[in-house]
This record gives sequence, C-alpha cells and structure tokens, in this order.
Amino acid sequence: MFITTRDTNRDAAAGLTTVSSRLNRLLNDAFGGLDWQYRDSAGASWVPPVDIFEENDAIRIMAELPGVRPEDVKISLESNVLTIHGQKQQEAEERTERVHRYERAYGSFERTFTLPASVDANNIKATYDVGVLTVTLPKVERARPRQIQVEVGTQEQKSNNR
Repeated sequence: MFITTRDTNRDAAAGLTTVSSRLNRLLNDAFGGLDWQYRDSAGASWVPPVDIFEENDAIRIMAELPGVRPEDVKISLESNVLTIHGQKQQEAEERTERVHRYERAYGSFERTFTLPASVDANNIKATYDVGVLTVTLPKVERARPRQIQVEVGTQEQKSNNR
C-alpha cells in the first residue's frame, strides 16, 4: 500500500504570512498589552496552541499540552514577560513492518506573553488537567471594573421637604 500526500504547506505559504500578520494585528488591536506573537526559542520543536480570555478579575491563558507530563512544564515570570516552557517526551514504540506517517510533535516548546501592568504578578496560579494547562493571571484591585452608585442630590431633597 502506498500513501501519497500533497505538500499543501508550499501552496499555502504565500498567503499564510499575510493572514497570520492580519490576525496578529487584529488581536493586538483588540487586546493591546498581551503579546500574541510566537516568540519561540530557536530550539523549540513545536508550539502548543493557546486560548486567552479576559474576565473582570483575571486573564486566563489555556495551553493545549496533550501528552506532556506536568513535571515537564516550567512557568517563569521575568519583568512583565510570562514564559511557558516544557518538553513532550516521545515514548518508545514497538516497531512494525511499515510506518506510514509520523505527525505528532515531540520535543521542547516555549511560549512567551508580555503581560499588561494590570496583572497581579504575586498571585498567578497554574493548574494542569487532562492535557490543558491553565494559567490564571489575577488583575490588581485598581484595574477591576467597579459599579458607582448614583446618589440623590441635596437640591431634590430640599424641594421635597417644602
């Protein structure tokens, strides 16, 4: 049995750069302050996809890390740059007569994010569950939206007393 595949990367490479730069520009405009660029180290073998959510009291970064052991993930914060670094180990597999394709990525990975000043760096938390790393970046109290009560003015009270 022969399996032939077409290299669509070559065909799409020309348009991909423009789409990628447009998407990065759109995300930077919408969520200014967070770094959406892939600033991976030269030795990174693969780039885990992330979802980033902003809530009233925190920003959450959820990274998809299937097959990565929690002890192989390191998170660091220097100045206002959060770095998620780790390694996905390739397990020794029993060889069969033929291998048709290897598509899963293994090796080291790294993602960096420039954090806005509104993040409370002392209270960052990270959890790992079913292959998903969630980093919760709480906002400092002054950056959280708050409701302001509208009070009745004294002029209205005086006219009601007459």
